[in-house]
Amino acid sequence: MVGAAIVRALQRDGYTNLITRTSADLDLRNAQAVQSFFQQEKPEYVFLAAAKVGGILANKEAQADFFYENMAIEMNVIHQSQVHGVKKLCFLGSSCIYPKFAQQPIKEEYLMTGHLEPTNFGYAVAKIAGITMCEAYHDQYGLSYVALMPCNLFGEGDNFDLKTSHVLPALLRKVVEAKEKGDKEIVMWGTGTPRREFLYVDDVAAGALFLMNHETDHGLFNIGMNDDIAIKDLLVMICDVVGYGGQIAHDTSKPDGTPRKLMDSSKLRSLGWSHTITLREGIEKMYHWYKQNPDTSV
Repeated sequence: MVGAAIVRALQRDGYTNLITRTSADLDLRNAQAVQSFFQQEKPEYVFLAAAKVGGILANKEAQADFFYENMAIEMNVIHQSQVHGVKKLCFLGSSCIYPKFAQQPIKEEYLMTGHLEPTNFGYAVAKIAGITMCEAYHDQYGLSYVALMPCNLFGEGDNFDLKTSHVLPALLRKVVEAKEKGDKEIVMWGTGTPRREFLYVDDVAAGALFLMNHETDHGLFNIGMNDDIAIKDLLVMICDVVGYGGQIAHDTSKPDGTPRKLMDSSKLRSLGWSHTITLREGIEKMYHWYKQNPDTSV
């Protein structure tokens, strides 16, 4: 999803010499395959958006997979970027790198100041390792990089699988299907009280391109809307966009996760970036795309 949005952003800005690979074309977990790719293509700038991602359940049930696969991707791509003289690398991470009970809003300097959320521990540690590797390769070898830590992203090309998706696309699919079936009630996980910040994927792509063109040589940057919403209120908004009028029930046997995650994006905003798509506008765009791509939920 993020990679496709970055390609759209580059194309809109007139870039034409783009080198892309799908996961089917290039297994970034394979060190030899990644080395061969860099030797053949010799990219000057690298956007590392590839990752194994998922929601609470997927992370909780496959901690080892999330840790290993993300570590392998990061180690291979970051190392080969340095070996082959890449001019600048943009590493995409996640807000889950920060402590579970971090002070809100979360600043970049809060990294590694407390315990992580247990349900996505493997994924979070892998992403922290990726940031650490970027900084180490900058200090030792001079690799220019920016590490971009988004809040919850959503949008065109999202994952709508109810077992592996993040909260917003999962809720959208549930609401759409409830409306189509005529269900009088929709069940959401947990209490609905945790608060989350969301950003439409085209905005994070614009932020990544902005940083790659900025003079900054290295660093960690949060990116988000600077506003959050309770999950239950998010569901109400989705129901309104879709036009579903049923009742909302709660399955409190399911975990809530971190109570609140609001990013402090003032560091990036001070450089001149700002988001352009509101939460409701993003949900409307995502709903329109979802209706145009019915195979997405299969």
